[in-house]
Amino acid sequence: MARTAFLGLGVMGFHMAGHLAAKGHEVVVWNRTRSKAENWASQHKGEVAKDPASSVFGAEYVLLCLGDDPDVAEVFAALEPNVAAGMVVVDHTTASADLARDLYARCKAKGAHFLDAPISGGEAGALKGALTIMCGGDDPTFEQAQPIMAAYGKRMTHIGCAGSGQLAKSVNQICIAGIVQGLAEGLHFAEKAGLDTAAVIEAISGGAAQSWQMENRWKTMVDDHYTHGFAVDWMRKDLRITLEAARDNGATLPVTALVDQYYADVQAMGGNRWDTSSLLARLKR
Repeated sequence: MARTAFLGLGVMGFHMAGHLAAKGHEVVVWNRTRSKAENWASQHKGEVAKDPASSVFGAEYVLLCLGDDPDVAEVFAALEPNVAAGMVVVDHTTASADLARDLYARCKAKGAHFLDAPISGGEAGALKGALTIMCGGDDPTFEQAQPIMAAYGKRMTHIGCAGSGQLAKSVNQICIAGIVQGLAEGLHFAEKAGLDTAAVIEAISGGAAQSWQMENRWKTMVDDHYTHGFAVDWMRKDLRITLEAARDNGATLPVTALVDQYYADVQAMGGNRWDTSSLLARLKR
């Protein structure tokens, strides 16, 4: 079993750190809001650190699950003095590839190792320990970290060099944005046409229109229930990172850019914390 530090106990990180403890790893946690860390420690076997630097002292693995680039940069700067040779730092935050490359270089300069490893699967995936993890970094580092990530990850894929994991997460969000908008428009059309929506879904879900979003979200979308997953605020953050990367690499993402603005409309409706399937609410209202 390994000595691990887990920094960031949000919707995903809280459960991920819990799975590490349940698997018998030695876990030290830190969270900006200390009460969340203390709540975690009341439910799981582990220690609460007073700050990022002390949390990683002596750790073999340092796992981050934070909000955005500035959060990762700030926390890493705080813990960087205690990054030691041989340590593996894994960033599960969805952040920019540029930041991932910078942290990789800074870890390497100290004889440590770094993976950018954004996750997909939402709170349900974190709770079940069944997350999808897209990894960028050196292959030996990925192989070394796999048994640790297996505590909360069902599918772990090494994409390529540093930054590749973050870019793969952008691909994931591009695909989701288009699928959810298409599903929202299809459901909206069915309702306006006076069709039995359940019958339509039964008819088309066995063919090429089928998707995870259709299978898991059509009914809650029709019922205007949008409390089931990844929040619109976080999706817009991810799409911002994606569109910035597209400007750098020359990719053309007209649908993604349009759906990003649709999510801005949902925010203006007060749907910041609604899940990403709330694009239907925009069409209805």
